[in-house]
Amino acid sequence: MTTFPGSPQVLKGAIVGIDIFNPVSSVAVFQYNPEQLSRSVTPRYSEAGGGRAEPLRLQGPPTETISATLQMDVIDQLERGETGPLGGGLTGYIAALEMLAYPKTIQVAINQALMLAGTMEVLPPVAPLTLFIYGWKRVVPVKLESLSITETAHDPDLNPIRADVALSMKVLTYNDLSMTHPGYWAFIAHQVIKEVYATAASIDNIANFGAVLGAGPGS
Repeated sequence: MTTFPGSPQVLKGAIVGIDIFNPVSSVAVFQYNPEQLSRSVTPRYSEAGGGRAEPLRLQGPPTETISATLQMDVIDQLERGETGPLGGGLTGYIAALEMLAYPKTIQVAINQALMLAGTMEVLPPVAPLTLFIYGWKRVVPVKLESLSITETAHDPDLNPIRADVALSMKVLTYNDLSMTHPGYWAFIAHQVIKEVYATAASIDNIANFGAVLGAGPGS
């Protein structure tokens, strides 16, 4: 005899920073998926040439911003005697998100050594390729634009044990990245999936519209 579970298993969203200097320093799997996800999509029309003759010519994919608030806590873990990574409550989980905005210390040390050696031009550190993953249909390269952390509860050692983290991310497209960058192809794959879903939905809408017309006003 089989029983149906009370609730389906829910996939966990994540933000993953892929960095050759420290591959696992910026892996943030959501403890709870955000209840609300806001996306702002702004078309990019070409302002050069066309004029009134070609007012709808696109310059590239739209500019898209994703915003969400993550709720985090370790209250249940504390009741089981667990105190979070290195005993720091949420400190490590929050740090994994913050590291998306920090150059790695090894990069800073290398650049400092190059400057001391008299190198004329030292390139600034490069942020890791960051992927926002919200189900297999939405895996997009992003750039962290803002990160707001509100710690709402602490343990006796002042480690955060409950916090809200507000994120704002800009989606990076093939207009922002070179063809040799893995994020370029991640966005291409994302757009292909979007086109497949849009085509399927359009076919469904056409079929429904035809059925409505076929029914007629007197049906």
